[in-house]
Formats: sequence, C-alpha cells, structure tokens
Amino acid sequence: MLPASWASATQFLEGKRSVCLALAAILSLPLACGQEAEYKAVDFSSGPVLAASGKESPVEAGLRIAVAAMISPEQTLVHYREILDYLGRRTGHAIRLIQRRTYGEVNDLFPRGEVDLAFLCSGPYALYREQFGFQALAVPVVGGEPFYRSYLIVPRQSPAAALEDLRGKVFAFTDPDSNTGHLVPRYWLAVRGERPEAFFRKTIFTYSHENSILAVARGLVDGAAVDGLPWEHFARTRPELTSAGRVILRSEPFGSPPLVASRELPEPLRKRLQEIVLSMHADPEGARILHAIGIERFVPPQETWYDPIRRMHAALNPGGSP
Repeated sequence: MLPASWASATQFLEGKRSVCLALAAILSLPLACGQEAEYKAVDFSSGPVLAASGKESPVEAGLRIAVAAMISPEQTLVHYREILDYLGRRTGHAIRLIQRRTYGEVNDLFPRGEVDLAFLCSGPYALYREQFGFQALAVPVVGGEPFYRSYLIVPRQSPAAALEDLRGKVFAFTDPDSNTGHLVPRYWLAVRGERPEAFFRKTIFTYSHENSILAVARGLVDGAAVDGLPWEHFARTRPELTSAGRVILRSEPFGSPPLVASRELPEPLRKRLQEIVLSMHADPEGARILHAIGIERFVPPQETWYDPIRRMHAALNPGGSP
C-alpha cells in the first residue's frame, strides 16, 4: 500500500489536471487534458476557495499572487501559504493565491491585469520579460546560491547512464514553457544533432516537476528532466518520491525562479514588497518560514544569471520563432 503522500500525488497524477499521464503512458493514447478550468483564488483571510474575476484593483481585492505549478497544487499551498500570509501581514493587504495549471496561463494573467505578483519559472521570465511586463523583485537562495539546475532522472533500476541511453524510450517533459523541464533537455539533444520527436519513442507533458518525479518513480516513463530544487527538497522531506529514481545528468546553473511584479503595481507598493522579501531572513518569523520551505534568504536578481536560458533558446530558434 502506498504512503499517504504518494496516494495524494497519485490521485492528482491520474486526474484530468495531470493530462492523463497514467493512461498516456500505459495505453499510448494521445494526451488529453479535459476541460480547462477557470483559475481559483485562495483568500487566506477566510479559508475558502473563491473564483476571481481579475477586475478588482489590489486595494479592492487584495494582492493577487500567482504561482506557476512547478509542484502540485496541493504542495503549492503547503509551501507558499505561510510566506504569502507573511507578506499580507507586513503590507496590511489581503492576499489571494491564484493557481493555474500551466506556466503559459500564469504568463497570460499579466497583460490582462489579473495578477500583481508571481513566483515565476525562470524560462518565462528570461524569454518573455518585456512581452508580459515582468519586473523581478527577488530570487531565493538555496544551498548557498541563487541558482538551480536541470536534472535528468531515470528509474533507479534503469541501466541508463547517459542521455544517449534513452534513445527510443518514453520521456516526460514538465511544461512547454519550463526551462529545466523542457528547454534544457531539448538543448541537450540539439547539441547532439537530435530532436525529441526522432530521438524518443514517445514524449509527454506532466505539468509539474512533482508529477515527473512520480512518473519516473512509478516506471510510467523511462526518463524525465526536472528542476533540481524540488528534487533536492523532496529528497529531504519526501524521500519516497526520489528514492525510486536517480540523477544521471545535471545542467549548468541558471538564475533561480524569481518573484516578479506586474508593471501595473504601484511603485511604492512594489518597493515595499521588495524590501520585505529581501529582509525576511533577518526577521525571526520570516526566517522560520523560509527555513521551513528550504530557502535561506532572498537576494536581488541579476539579469546575467538568465543569459544562459536566452542563449539556449536562441540556439534552438535561430529564426527568432518561439
């Protein structure tokens, strides 16, 4: 019998929001996600999940903060609730957590004025900063550095020792806009003169790094590319998710996923939020919250940290197309 943490992840994996991963892997059916659901806003002041119209101002509706689904919605609430509550208390604003299934859906909230802040994947930030009006406020420091890497993982019992050993196998990407879960493995193949559709027998999208880790652990896929930060976090806190897999390749470092603000957010509030986040580690309550989720502190971002992502994208798209 699976542990409770596996059972909850399994239920999510096998639901519509997991793009029917189990069926796709086992039955070789085309991927189907079911109906697109409207996003939900979680109002931490009262607890229930509320639909958000996206039309209110930050003063009327509270600060709307989106989180890209790098981990499952359940784990997103576990990891981010305290830090968002902290921001609310320090600013005096109500906080609403907006969750979307894909990175692209989070990106699209910005030009529509439906979000104020977001914890964003580094790929969309590096590539679409100007298009969507992202303004980076802070980057988390984990393991002594503000960087992360892509991990190529396989089942523990797999004989694969290198990317080349996955030729003709089933491979899991996370999200089409993911850096570590899509751009990096495509780049690894490109420098070898290969393309995913020719190299792998089948590829699927799991839409979260947790799902990809679980798919490898359960043997639903032969390999996956995931964000190294969730992998290392789960290795410490939920080892049942990582003990059934192993890492066979690590990428170069990239700037970690940043906290970004909408350019529509009033400058005084934006500066205040940045000050709060950057000094969070110096406040006992803030330090406790950061420690609980494995973050040492936040630091100001540097654009050069994201240049490797832009170079990989340019190499894969010499004509400038997406």
